Amino acid sequence: MTGSPAPAEEREYATVQAPSGQLTEIIASALGPAAEAARAQWPDDTDEIQAITDAMVRLLTGVPLRSDGQLTIKSLAEEAGLRRNKLTHKHTGLKDLFYALVRAQNIRPKDTERLQQERDELAEALKKARRERNELREEVKRLVRIIHVLEVENDNLKTTSGARGGTVRVLPQRSAPPPSQR
Repeated sequence: MTGSPAPAEEREYATVQAPSGQLTEIIASALGPAAEAARAQWPDDTDEIQAITDAMVRLLTGVPLRSDGQLTIKSLAEEAGLRRNKLTHKHTGLKDLFYALVRAQNIRPKDTERLQQERDELAEALKKARRERNELREEVKRLVRIIHVLEVENDNLKTTSGARGGTVRVLPQRSAPPPSQR
């Protein structure tokens, strides 16, 4: 975009057709005065400002031409055909306006919903794993108590059988009666 800028009456903002034409008009009406104010402040940067505002409209309406469509400064700079530092250092007002418009529309990038769903699934899996861990800890405590009791009983049996001078003999096991006789 070189040459002298067109007068404000001739300049069109947002000719992009989005799912909601009114959304495009609202964004364009917000960006128009902001672009004019920026042009007055930086008359040499008219082309950059126009490129940035056009890129904002395309990103906010969901029809990017040169970027991935994410609502970030990196994508905005890519969409405008500029280096990112032009937005982060030179045109900070336009950068702030872009972020304000993103927040005002409450638009979420496509991947955000998928990431939110994955995060919820992982949080649920974490809750389940923590419940299982707590149950296993309690089971370990019970088993430790049982082992301790058995060790004490075994030690008592050894000392009482040793005091009598006898030996511990294994008794023959009886076969279990059939289920009908129980």
